[in-house]
Amino acid sequence: MEDFMKRHVLAISVFQWVLTFLLMGTFFAILLLYLLFTSLWIIPVVYFTWMIIDWDTPVKGGRRVEWVRRWTVWKHFRDYFPIKLIQSASLSPDRNYVLGCHPHGIIPASAFCNFSTEATGFSEKYPGVRPYLAVLAGVFRLPIYREYIMSAGMAPVSKDSLKYLLTCCGTGNAVFIIVGGAAESLQSSPGEHTITLSNRRGFVRLALENGADLVPVYSFGENDIFEQVRFPPDSWAWKLQLLFQKHVGFAPCLFKGTGVFGQDSWGLNPFPRPLTSVVGRPIRVPHCPVPSEDEVEQYHALYIDGLKKLFDEYKVSCGLSASDSLKII
Repeated sequence: MEDFMKRHVLAISVFQWVLTFLLMGTFFAILLLYLLFTSLWIIPVVYFTWMIIDWDTPVKGGRRVEWVRRWTVWKHFRDYFPIKLIQSASLSPDRNYVLGCHPHGIIPASAFCNFSTEATGFSEKYPGVRPYLAVLAGVFRLPIYREYIMSAGMAPVSKDSLKYLLTCCGTGNAVFIIVGGAAESLQSSPGEHTITLSNRRGFVRLALENGADLVPVYSFGENDIFEQVRFPPDSWAWKLQLLFQKHVGFAPCLFKGTGVFGQDSWGLNPFPRPLTSVVGRPIRVPHCPVPSEDEVEQYHALYIDGLKKLFDEYKVSCGLSASDSLKII
């Protein structure tokens, strides 16, 4: 009975996260707009006034709340898969860092758990280093939801926001960017290790402009927790995904998980499969306010080499076979 209850608590802890990711922003936007036309109109008026005054906070370091990052629910979230964080080298609090996270997956569960909560002990493994998970800038325009994700230490993945963290907040700042973005999410499929990186150089330029070290991060198992429905090329659904990817920054997709209580059916909960995020060794980057294309290319190549070495070094211990390889497109 105790094991039965524990499994359900773990499943519900993940289900609330999925619903929050998919619906929280839209729900509160609709709710506050509805309240404008009721006797409770003062609530949305006060909140929207506050939101306008507070508009620039997300791009100026946000408003992290350690209490939220240490909620017990995140430990249950961690144990559902389970999720692990492996430190391959130390990060000095005297430097700033730009960390590329791979792969994106459907919903990046490992990146959230490891870098937006303390469930896997980030602050214990990297004392003096503050993690910021960079996410789609548009979600910080959604009422209430913006407060929630800022409290977890998330920041907009915009140039102004990331530059502020790397130049105006002292040292010891670690900015985690899921480099592949929407394009990579469309490549997500169990058993595949394909990442979108060949033409992604913006994060390297950001590191050079601000003198922040580059660090590769790979999350083994991220592509295995959902099964994506692949649409035929040139179909209307496929074209719609590309349209959203290009103009909105995310790609809507259909995916299959498991039921909240583990029933073998279509569901929103991810499959409980092990996730292991390995934070690689930092690549020392000089401060070049106006880096040349050759410099960007040089450090981009060093980053790719470091990511491949990290993948090959840890793949067997993280459940892959020795013949598995990382494909970069």
